[in-house]
Amino acid sequence: MTQDQTTGPDAEAETPTPWRPSRTVAVVLAGGTGTRLGLGIPKQLLKIAGKPIIEHTLAVFETAPEIDEIIVLMATGHVEDAQQIVEKAGLRKVTKVIEGGDTRNATTRIALDAVGPEDCNILFHDAVRPLLSGRIVRECVNALWSYDAVDVAIPSADTIIQVDENDCITDIPVRSRLRRGQTPQAFRSPTIRAAYQIAEDDPDFAATDDCGVVLRYLPGTPIKVIDGSDENIKVTHPVDVHLADKLFQLAAAQAPRLTDHRSYSEELIGRTIVVFGGSYGIGHELTELARRYGAQVFPFSRSSTGTHVERAEDVEAALTTAFEATGRIDHVVVTAGILEKGALAEMDEETMDRLLQVNFVGPVTIARQALPYLQQTKGQLLLYTSSSYTRGRARYALYSATKAALVNLTQALADEWADVGVRVNCINPERTATPMRTRAFGEEPEHTLLAAEAVAQSSLDVLISDLTGQVIDVRRAPGDGPTPSVPAQSVSGRVETPAGATSAN
Repeated sequence: MTQDQTTGPDAEAETPTPWRPSRTVAVVLAGGTGTRLGLGIPKQLLKIAGKPIIEHTLAVFETAPEIDEIIVLMATGHVEDAQQIVEKAGLRKVTKVIEGGDTRNATTRIALDAVGPEDCNILFHDAVRPLLSGRIVRECVNALWSYDAVDVAIPSADTIIQVDENDCITDIPVRSRLRRGQTPQAFRSPTIRAAYQIAEDDPDFAATDDCGVVLRYLPGTPIKVIDGSDENIKVTHPVDVHLADKLFQLAAAQAPRLTDHRSYSEELIGRTIVVFGGSYGIGHELTELARRYGAQVFPFSRSSTGTHVERAEDVEAALTTAFEATGRIDHVVVTAGILEKGALAEMDEETMDRLLQVNFVGPVTIARQALPYLQQTKGQLLLYTSSSYTRGRARYALYSATKAALVNLTQALADEWADVGVRVNCINPERTATPMRTRAFGEEPEHTLLAAEAVAQSSLDVLISDLTGQVIDVRRAPGDGPTPSVPAQSVSGRVETPAGATSAN
């Protein structure tokens, strides 16, 4: 809100007219071709974490309450591709998907024409910055109440040098005054229009940065800089694809948690959940928790139902049982797993085969059998890894290897199944108090272990979320031990402790 600082009759005439925008428009610039990535498609159509990059980006603005409208400027020849993504994702704020220009200058002019003549806030954002946070969007829009132009930037961690035509250093600017620019860049529409109108009379005009246009052609206009984030990277080079994918894994730990029992019940009543490995540990706790909220849960395991997850006929029989009882399967959860310690060279073939069959062949078999059921409900497959997937552990090499394989399986299936609306995620719990872990490691101090109930709660949050292709870390809050009555909140971060247990079946 603009505060009225008028103190008397004479001051009233000097008070500038309050800024009253009709709406706030996010313009997503998606004109890149993917040349530097060596792709045959524009980089914004490349899939990361199960969705095209541009879909992730658009979703940020779709869910931002500060944004009223989204306009997409798409690369030549790919407007229809973008329209299909918008329609499939149900992005209601997107009002136009149009072709961009040959240059950044031309694209901005097209965007300004598409926005229309009314006074409004405009945010220009690169489509290939999919990890934009809601906080940055909010601060950009809020800053426009006080400033005509707003940029987003982060401090430079590297020393910047200036060189001449012979690549010899000519200057080393003071790093504390330097920033690395990001997007969005936000403007009051009259300001950016005026800057481009003046620029049209400059025969040497060429810009890759809209704040640069305001700085050059409206030099008296303050440009406010707000803090960006290290995660708000631009996917430009091949390594950026891998970085963005890993950052999405970390961000996924922010699976939304509902506020009360009623909210969970509203989400889960009428849903059918099949849990493989549901007799003990995490699987058992998830079964009990989901039932309390009204879901129909069918737990299967070797010990309780004689179900071997590596046998296709057992898996199909279990799925058929659940489907015939309720007419649907919304979620399939695979907590089944075994942990056998020992040096690989000393392990007998029977033990090795059992580890590989239960820990990897089992989830693969379940995934294949579950897909037809999950397609009908647009449901989710939930797998479990452990911290050992980040680095193989001595004396349980096969266990570590199978857990790493499940991470790759999660990401691959999320990509494969995106077109049929089936989501796939993977829980990565910290060392967890389960019977399987106790058998492998003996009794351990309770305060060092995560409660199985906490992992179950985070698992449920993921099941009712829209996440896909994610590895969700679940960790104890500092100083916490197992707390069955108050599950710990899921938070992100790499776990470097010994392998956590998934469940015992």
